[in-house]
Amino acid sequence: MSGIHGEKIKVSIFGESHGPAIGIVIDGLPAGMTINTAAILQEMKRRAPGQNLMSTPRKEKDEFIIQSGFFEGKTTGTPICALIPNSDTRSGDYSLLKDVMRPGHADYSGRIKYHGFNDYRGGGHFSGRLTAPLVFVGALAKQILELQGIKVGGHIAEIYGIRDSLFNPLGENEEILNSLASKTMPVLDDEQGEKMQDMILKVREQADSVGGSIECIVQGLPAGIGSPFFDSVESRLAHALFSVPAVKGLEFGAGFALSSMLGSEANDSFYLEEGVVRTKTNNNGGILGGITNGMPVIFKVGIKPTPSIGKQQTTVNLAKVENTILQIAGRHDPCIVQRAVPVIEGVAAWIVLDMLLMSDTKLMVK
Repeated sequence: MSGIHGEKIKVSIFGESHGPAIGIVIDGLPAGMTINTAAILQEMKRRAPGQNLMSTPRKEKDEFIIQSGFFEGKTTGTPICALIPNSDTRSGDYSLLKDVMRPGHADYSGRIKYHGFNDYRGGGHFSGRLTAPLVFVGALAKQILELQGIKVGGHIAEIYGIRDSLFNPLGENEEILNSLASKTMPVLDDEQGEKMQDMILKVREQADSVGGSIECIVQGLPAGIGSPFFDSVESRLAHALFSVPAVKGLEFGAGFALSSMLGSEANDSFYLEEGVVRTKTNNNGGILGGITNGMPVIFKVGIKPTPSIGKQQTTVNLAKVENTILQIAGRHDPCIVQRAVPVIEGVAAWIVLDMLLMSDTKLMVK
């Protein structure tokens, strides 16, 4: 397997859910970039487990130890390596699952691919625990992007049919984007957020789980970033976003709704505003021909329900080669959507920065 992705900024993630640590190696960050480690830790806390009843009871601070590539507050230009220790593992909760395959998990497919040698504890390398390193690289990328006037933000768009308001497709207020990052339920409409929270707690009591969707915006990107076909902005983002566990759907701009529009409705009409080309609508999500057009890049991802639930499910025992009933014990999230928001933002920030560097954009260094 390969845990490496990226063109100019190559990222490698490593570790398992119940191993001593997980981590990341980032190769290609320019030298001399000022990095605020406190801001990175704040981003990590947004994703960290065990903070409330809507999350798994597993307690992990997601504090990191930077091993290399960072000196006296700035990047050195050499690879950055960061370790994120695992401190609250209960591997005994998973002893049964060596042979009994959990529905909705990668237990079976991973066992077949790796001939039974995969680490099955907590999902091993397939676990959502491995999204913590993605938040780390995203937090770095966000700081660099903000120096270029580019802002990345996200919110919960929906949980189990309860919908939040959507971002203004022509550009969102930066104060609103900043406020979302401090919320337990990062939503634009707090009343809807309370309803979502009540729903999550309800299904938790029922030993079940729910999924939802996340909307993300990248604003301030100049026109001309990306390429047609295989290195389109959509292609690059899709590759990385679908690498996030539990992501099962993706749409840009109006997405699937475009298929039910007339061309006259779907097209984004151009106009000049103080000499700058803009569009009156943003149905195409800021991307035309795989290349940014200067409008905000907007997309939504669909997140499936947490597959680990307390309800009885039918499955198979591969050691005994028989059908069986499984009731999963252990500690699990009734909903992972609210914790996934900084992950989706982080992946978007990393890929956007990578594409900026591919376009030979000269980055401002603080």
